[in-house]
Amino acid sequence: MAKKKKWKNLDGIVFSTNQDFDYQYNDEDQDETLAPQQQDLRVMLDKKQRGGKKVTLITGFVGHEDDLKDLGKFLKSKCGVGGSAKNGDILIQGDFRDKVVDLLKADGYKVKKSGG
Repeated sequence: MAKKKKWKNLDGIVFSTNQDFDYQYNDEDQDETLAPQQQDLRVMLDKKQRGGKKVTLITGFVGHEDDLKDLGKFLKSKCGVGGSAKNGDILIQGDFRDKVVDLLKADGYKVKKSGG
């Protein structure tokens, strides 16, 4: 496993001439990842600002960014398409609403299908 580099969390400070300076690292605590039964996810079709292309959008995930990316990777691999996972949202390229809802329900998530 790769080591987490402390200097990546520096918030704009490069160098200090103060001998007694002790930088406080920006280790923000992320939200604790809720259990799948406590997650309230929404699955919808979105094509805004995407040049008319459709994507399946999953919103409402509460938890660590790593857990969000793992869930996104699982859904992308099951659908056989690309996508992304960031800022609490998962984007799956194409219209896979029904398949995503079935996969999430099988994993124990509370899911609602929104829109058309």
